[in-house]
Amino acid sequence: MMPSDVLQNTIMNLDYLNNAILTMDQSAAEELAGPFFGLSLFPYLAFLYFLSVPENETPKGVTVGFATCLLFVFLTIPAAIGAKIWYGVSLADSDWLHGSAESLLTITNLVTVIAFRQALGYKEAANEAVPIPESVVSYDPMVKLVGGLTAVAAVTAFVPGLMGAQVHTPYLNGFMDIPQLAQLGASHPEPENALTVACWIIHITSLVEFLVAMGFCWRWAEISNNSKWKGLTWGLLPLHSSGITACTYHLFYNSIPVLVPLQAMLTCLGNTTAMIGAYRIAISNGWVAPWGEMSFLNGKNSSKEEAGEESQSLVGFEDLGDALAADNDFSFIVKLFAGCAVASYVVKYGELWFDFPFESQLYVSLSFIFIPSLLNS
Repeated sequence: MMPSDVLQNTIMNLDYLNNAILTMDQSAAEELAGPFFGLSLFPYLAFLYFLSVPENETPKGVTVGFATCLLFVFLTIPAAIGAKIWYGVSLADSDWLHGSAESLLTITNLVTVIAFRQALGYKEAANEAVPIPESVVSYDPMVKLVGGLTAVAAVTAFVPGLMGAQVHTPYLNGFMDIPQLAQLGASHPEPENALTVACWIIHITSLVEFLVAMGFCWRWAEISNNSKWKGLTWGLLPLHSSGITACTYHLFYNSIPVLVPLQAMLTCLGNTTAMIGAYRIAISNGWVAPWGEMSFLNGKNSSKEEAGEESQSLVGFEDLGDALAADNDFSFIVKLFAGCAVASYVVKYGELWFDFPFESQLYVSLSFIFIPSLLNS
């Protein structure tokens, strides 16, 4: 085959792929995403296993926080099935089911952040007579917190379900929405599948919490004198990009189906890199794998880890955790949710003044995903 033929075939294949992506419908997107979401479970289970080995001395509450993500995964499945059977729509298009399910992810990240804060506060006050937080040495406090918050999330799902909620019944009955803001000369009316303010708060809070948790991993590396924890921070980055993808999908009113498999791929990638990061931490702490060491995963510090040891300029994602380090857990949570609430109002009602959320432009949506991801790296 002549080089010109190879080039022509390559161009034709790329053009076909581009058209397939741009014309992908919701059904095809969900079918493509399914295997990636399914496969992502296995590296995540391995991540939890490596993270929790005794040699790491990972705070017990942090392990509970990361493990709670499994609760989100398994309870989201019946919610998605319900949306499809009852209303014939994806979970993202039924606000009351969507918000209830996604609140479990907020719980996951919140518990992780609180447990990390308590452990860091104790370690950083090593020269003071500070009692060790129970969440550092016991699973019990954070398990109870997860149980209580999950019960609240269950109420937000079962009550509207028993009262005959419809496909677009707003999450928490839309009690935080201010419809008048959508009528102040905005360029576009709000679509019926738009997220409520409360549902936006759930999503934005999850993103911010995860960023703070990444920053806490970085600080834990410094406190524990083990730079491999910084590697875990980088390993978690694709998962944050996955969360940004979900929010971008909603920003465009769920009108760009290809973002669904993109989120699934990033989730699978992120769970894999998190697994590798946790494995390297375990090996560095003297843990011996029953099947023998996987030397290809346990090389020298990555260039990013080494750069992090020399400079703090990379650690922009932990700034919020540092800024609120003096707060107790309650005031930290209040300030976190208040800031995310303000951002949610801006996103929900501000986007009505622009054309791009209504134009389903794939490449514009990708810029919303990858520019913040690059800034975090």
